[in-house]
Amino acid sequence: MRVELTPDQEAFVRQAIKDGRVGSTEDAVQEALQLWEKRERRRGEIIAAVTEAEAALDRGEGRRMTEDSLKYLAKNAKRRVLTHLDSVR
Repeated sequence: MRVELTPDQEAFVRQAIKDGRVGSTEDAVQEALQLWEKRERRRGEIIAAVTEAEAALDRGEGRRMTEDSLKYLAKNAKRRVLTHLDSVR
């Protein structure tokens, strides 16, 4: 397979090779593909988790969060942390 880089991408790769961050153009492309694969796998995991959460809500499990309920949870979490910190001092 032949891959053509833009002039800016070529300059970026050349600089990375010069600086010793990668050994070759092939190494740079391979690393980029590995990062892309990792990102796409994580994206799939997030989509699956959201799909499952929506299905759970549809089954009546859990509860939908509103801005007010999130503020309430954050306020109580902060209070609990501060109480805990006071008790360990």
